[in-house]
Amino acid sequence: MTRRLAQVAKKVGVSEATVSRVLNGKPGVSEATRQSVLTALDVLGYERPTQLRGERARLVGLVLPELQNPIFPAFAEVIGGALAQQGLTPVLCTQTQGGVSEADYVELLLQQQVSGVVFAGGLFAQADAPHEHYRQLAERKIPVVLINASIEGLDFPCVSCDDAVAVEQAWRHLASLGHERIGLVLGPGDHVPSNRKLAAARGAAEATGTALRDDFVVRSIFSLEGGQAAASRLLDQGVTGIVCASDPLALGAIRAARRRGLSVPRDVSVVGYDDSAFMSCTEPPLSTVRQPIEAMGRAAVELLCAQIQGTQAHPGELLFEPELVVRASTAQAPAG
Repeated sequence: MTRRLAQVAKKVGVSEATVSRVLNGKPGVSEATRQSVLTALDVLGYERPTQLRGERARLVGLVLPELQNPIFPAFAEVIGGALAQQGLTPVLCTQTQGGVSEADYVELLLQQQVSGVVFAGGLFAQADAPHEHYRQLAERKIPVVLINASIEGLDFPCVSCDDAVAVEQAWRHLASLGHERIGLVLGPGDHVPSNRKLAAARGAAEATGTALRDDFVVRSIFSLEGGQAAASRLLDQGVTGIVCASDPLALGAIRAARRRGLSVPRDVSVVGYDDSAFMSCTEPPLSTVRQPIEAMGRAAVELLCAQIQGTQAHPGELLFEPELVVRASTAQAPAG
């Protein structure tokens, strides 16, 4: 018992007497300190005293589809830090091909009596994916926040970057450089953010007098290899500019151009989406549309905490403004 008191006190940065007061339900301890002590018990693997077990653990599930795309570790860092400031502990859940699914993770998180769940870029964005686990969370009244555009019918607060504005910025940039044959690499056909991007691209093409033919739009899985395969098809159609729905897709597009002996940006210009880590260090440095990760991650945690505390009305979807970052992967359209 004494060892446990000492470990918890060290973890929280308080005296052993304070920990003892929390464990025995005595007054004279602030709510923030009390919650920090309970969180430390959970993290160190100690059971809570019987009278404190009825409360939900101060754990929050953070469910990500992958860690290969640098945008997701970036979100995890921001969200994890913001949760810690609120006395909450993130539990990172990352899907793997053929491994643990989103639904499996939700079941595990429910067993841990989590205080809430944040999903970044999950199945909620795909119309044809299974969604029963989201409804399960809603029925249990677990606070949930989604990061990325969601299908209709999932009534959770949502934080997303404005996909329409992002594509308009990228499209107008390429059109201003004289590109008339601009292709689009998007995610799967049931992916809501990609469909928002497609609608915006059609509008931008019309506004700039460029053509968006059906064969200038290619769907792909979100990976470097997927981007390479999709861009190869666009290059067959003679496009000179490519707008991609993620940075890894854009890097795949650059690789596809290089494999054909084409130069980026002399022969083909490529624009990504996210401005994730190291995109200024690629060869050439990638022109891309930046998501405001810090602001979005902090807003997601604020929405989650407001739900946990029961103080927030449902705000619907919060749309954040993206920013075009022009680097060396875009240039004037080739003559002829």
